[in-house]
Amino acid sequence: MPPSTTETPRPSPSLSVGFVLMPSFTLLPFSAFIDALRLAADEGDHSEQIHCQWTVMGATTDHITSSSGVAIQPFETYRDPAEFDYIVVVGGLLPETLNGSAHVIDYLQRADRAHTPIIGLCTGSFAMIRAGLMIHRRCCVSWFHYRDLTDRYTDVTPVGDQLYVDDGDRITCAGGAVAADLAAHIIERHLGQNWARKSLRILVMDSPRPASAPQPQPASAYQVENKWAKKALLVMEQNLSRPLTTPVIAARINISKRQLERLFLADTGESLQKFYRKIRLSYGHWLLQNTDRSITDIAEESGFADTAHFSRAFNTAFGQRPSGYRKRASVTPLPAP
Repeated sequence: MPPSTTETPRPSPSLSVGFVLMPSFTLLPFSAFIDALRLAADEGDHSEQIHCQWTVMGATTDHITSSSGVAIQPFETYRDPAEFDYIVVVGGLLPETLNGSAHVIDYLQRADRAHTPIIGLCTGSFAMIRAGLMIHRRCCVSWFHYRDLTDRYTDVTPVGDQLYVDDGDRITCAGGAVAADLAAHIIERHLGQNWARKSLRILVMDSPRPASAPQPQPASAYQVENKWAKKALLVMEQNLSRPLTTPVIAARINISKRQLERLFLADTGESLQKFYRKIRLSYGHWLLQNTDRSITDIAEESGFADTAHFSRAFNTAFGQRPSGYRKRASVTPLPAP
């Protein structure tokens, strides 16, 4: 008999994901997550949607422009969220995520009613909050947007000291390259560890970092009230390795040097530069505790001219030198990379 021409049907995908993009979304977390899915989808590197299936949706199929200016065209308009294992909302520039795009918020609420788990990448968590989906829930937020969340919402529990939070049907991620770690976590859950490892290896990554791994920069524990002091603090946190002078900071936030110094002292009880050093020393302390980088590198990353200068300042602040602190901390294993 002649061979059958009937093709063997493909198995149903084990993992189906629908992506929703906010205006000015951040390209890296979107591409990291979708590429991890793509590489776990077939036996090779052919992007065939066999084991994983994904789509990008919108209210229309008009292009959506990312924060970098690269535009993505949705594959289709919104589909029934019950057809997916997860809906992933990708945020980006905060003003655009906090305003408009009511159709995205409506769709997230539809997904909630369909009991489809929702994942927020980058500031996608803010869209989830807007949809009323994070009340009294733990919400991972990048250290960079930690205050943006705490200043706006009091009924959400912010988590700024780890990479992502898997809270069952609500999963939130700090963003950036961490999206690949989260994708590997999801892939392993549905397809198994080998598929997750295969995906990351092709992405030239080692084993996935766990959710509890610390963010590269912890959310600042320092609270200030005055709006100018807050702006100055944000500038300082963004410039730890190359400290700025007070006049430069004042110019960055459009206030006079004298007025900034007066307001900062009134709010914190300390001069701006003394406070700045405290933040940099806290960052150095965190690096010593959570990384295996050399003390020389940590001193430079914390904005000190040399190791000796860093060591003296650290000893004054914490009562021991960095080398002694590291020896004590080495008794407890460092978090997995």
